[in-house]
Amino acid sequence: MVGNVRYQRRITGSAVALSVVALVTACGSTPAAQGSSESSTPAPTTVTLLTHDSFVVSESLLADFTKETGLTLEIITAGDAGAMVAGAVLAAGSPTADVLFGVDNTLVSRALSAGVFEPYSPSDLGALEPALATDTADGLVTPVDYGDVCVNVDDSFFEENDVPPPTTLDDLIAPAYRDLLVVEDPGTSSPGLAFLLATIARYGDDWKDYWTSLRENGVKVAGSWTDAYTGDFTAGGGSGDRPLVVSYATSPPAEIVYAADPKPTEPSTSVMTDGCYRQVEYAGVLAGAANPAGARAVVDWLISTPVQRDVPLSMFVFPARAGIALPDVFTQFAATVTRPLQLDSPTVADNLPAWLADWGTVMGR
Repeated sequence: MVGNVRYQRRITGSAVALSVVALVTACGSTPAAQGSSESSTPAPTTVTLLTHDSFVVSESLLADFTKETGLTLEIITAGDAGAMVAGAVLAAGSPTADVLFGVDNTLVSRALSAGVFEPYSPSDLGALEPALATDTADGLVTPVDYGDVCVNVDDSFFEENDVPPPTTLDDLIAPAYRDLLVVEDPGTSSPGLAFLLATIARYGDDWKDYWTSLRENGVKVAGSWTDAYTGDFTAGGGSGDRPLVVSYATSPPAEIVYAADPKPTEPSTSVMTDGCYRQVEYAGVLAGAANPAGARAVVDWLISTPVQRDVPLSMFVFPARAGIALPDVFTQFAATVTRPLQLDSPTVADNLPAWLADWGTVMGR
């Protein structure tokens, strides 16, 4: 069962309710990341990070950040990624924080068009995976991690019922899989949105026909990843009756990590690697930040080797930095997606309202 908040990726268009959590309280007298001590204005000793409520890093890393920079890192959580971005757009130019982490490639164009970020390119940018090192929106954001949204499979169900599991998106509309799939609403869920975008990337102008076929084949729509995975999915730990769910390529490792002792030696679920949609999460310095120098230090820290080593088991995503050794549970059980689907951010930004409206019409919602 995967139920930890660190593993959830949810999106909504609702208003933002900000809660401030000060995770590090010690600070130095002269922050290393600040400007000249000759300035008549004292340099800030606090830097504020705005992020979604699934952001987690080890406390030792937070302490190391303070030790190395002299800065207190204050974290503002803003709900899910969609709410966070909506709030950042409303506050563009007069932000409540200095730096933002967690906007992904399905939402970043909205933030960019609103002028949320100011330019900053870390000196370590070249250490990222080559495909990510250039994915910076002309130096406005920095990739920190990535993951793949995929259909997850309850292997035991298909073995017990002597039915081969699906292997492609096309399979999901076959009669053999009637009433077996649960997806998330793309208007209220980040993986739900990613799955919708995957179908648009795969089927182009015919995507609505595909969703019509899914509807006719009994697809169930849940409001969130939690509802779908822990409520409807047969392997989610509840009383669900759907052995296929939209989740992540890293769901099987998470199943092992969060299992009660004695932990299983292998997961009971697998991943359908066809039709996966790749999500990239970014960080950026907020335009109008009170402490832009501190914000730049946070971006540097997020792509540093220690933090990048931490993110797989803290947030169940892959590090953006090249050459980071993955934990054994990842190398053994995380699915390898060699051909993820993606749409460029401007295309998503330009078309998403219409796509969501059309999806709602097709699904009768």
